[in-house]
Amino acid sequence: MLKLEMAMALIIKAFAPYVGTDGTVQSLNKWEMRVLLEKKLPGFLQSRRDKEAMDKLLKDLDANGDTTVDFSKFIVFVAGITSACHSYFQ
Repeated sequence: MLKLEMAMALIIKAFAPYVGTDGTVQSLNKWEMRVLLEKKLPGFLQSRRDKEAMDKLLKDLDANGDTTVDFSKFIVFVAGITSACHSYFQ
């Protein structure tokens, strides 16, 4: 597998275990998203521990207003923070 293919597979594998704890198998609710971020991106949440920050993050991701983060929204989030990190480290 090429590096980009491995990165894609890792993103999919990072998302999958956190989906469905509330019965929905295609998206994350606010609690599931928080758990995913705490486990997979603990540094990201260090400065965003409060409830308001998580609510704002979900609102920003939730363009259609369904109060969930599906895989497409998750990819937008990952791409956004990856881009910000790339810009920061250049």
